[in-house]
Amino acid sequence: MRFNYQGRLNDGQLQSGVVEASSRDEAIALLQKSGIYIIFLEEITPSFYTKEIKFLERVSKKDVVIFSRQLSIMFRSGIPIIESLRTIAEQINKKKFKREIYKIADKVDGGNMLSQALLLFPETFTSFYVGMIKSGEISGRLSESLEYLADHLERDYNFNNKVIGALIYPVFIIFVFITILVLLVVFVVPGLKDVFEGMELPWSTRFILGLGDFIVAYWWVIILATIGSVFSLYKFFKTQAGKSLFDKVVFKVPLIGDFVRKVNLIRIAENLSTLIAGGLPIVQALEATVDLVGSGSYKKILYETRDGVRRGELISSILINYPEYFPSLFTQMIIVGEKTGKIDSSLVNVVHFYRGDIDRSLEGMVKLIEPLMIVVIGGMIGLMVVSLLTPIYQVTV
Repeated sequence: MRFNYQGRLNDGQLQSGVVEASSRDEAIALLQKSGIYIIFLEEITPSFYTKEIKFLERVSKKDVVIFSRQLSIMFRSGIPIIESLRTIAEQINKKKFKREIYKIADKVDGGNMLSQALLLFPETFTSFYVGMIKSGEISGRLSESLEYLADHLERDYNFNNKVIGALIYPVFIIFVFITILVLLVVFVVPGLKDVFEGMELPWSTRFILGLGDFIVAYWWVIILATIGSVFSLYKFFKTQAGKSLFDKVVFKVPLIGDFVRKVNLIRIAENLSTLIAGGLPIVQALEATVDLVGSGSYKKILYETRDGVRRGELISSILINYPEYFPSLFTQMIIVGEKTGKIDSSLVNVVHFYRGDIDRSLEGMVKLIEPLMIVVIGGMIGLMVVSLLTPIYQVTV
């Protein structure tokens, strides 16, 4: 929220301007803290044209990665945390993120810990992020925690981009083939109707002609139904039931299931190792990691592991009961870490192994998907062409 204000300084001089705060009371507190005696204070109501589009101002992972690296470098260089936050905020172009960082700086300046201030914006700063900062504050190693955090977020961001980048080409190929099919059915097929007039057509040709007529007549219904279906599925898979169903289906699909499993294992191992190395207790590290795992099945196991550790059980004693989710390599490395007291180091080795495995899996998937798509979709186009040419061939013969 933004407020216009007018007030007097201690020397009696008039001052006016704009102050940003989450509420009217906080705006008053900020101005009084600056030594301003308030005469006038009014909230600025944005017009229709000046309202920001929420989706476009969403804080991305890349924004958080850049912020974390900058904060790590500045704090390590000896610049106080409040000054570092405000300096970074000045350089941020995205208004929402800029407001959040200024707000965090004000909270820290008001006597709050950085981890407490970050809790104000859970959509931007995850429980993992806050937990890492909190562990640094408790241990007196905030500089090291910030560096750990920046390194981890950069690795995670680059890894996600690598996975997405590897899948873009197959998706593009599918889009191109579907576009070709639609163009053939909508523009080429209707032009052949006159040619087929009065002819005895096979069922495949009649089906394609009918499909073309349906798409031309009800294209708007198809578009609305597609958008509605995608939105409904998206909302459903956000629910617990949807996540469980997704896990059951995806984990059974050859190649894809194994790939998704490895991605989850990397995320769990890297987050846990980073938090434990940063000084966070194992129970809290498990709780923070749960929020970063998308799979409902893995969330359930991690919650069970957290409860077991609270009772004094070992992590490995629980994970070993779920070999379909945690392979023997993963649990064996955990056991080694528990025996040596270096779980974080063991988890780092797990991450290194599975990252190499993921790279090989990605290459294998792309190599397999490309020819498979060409055969399947090319076969569909071939069948359609044959269905359209067969009646013409029969007439000429």
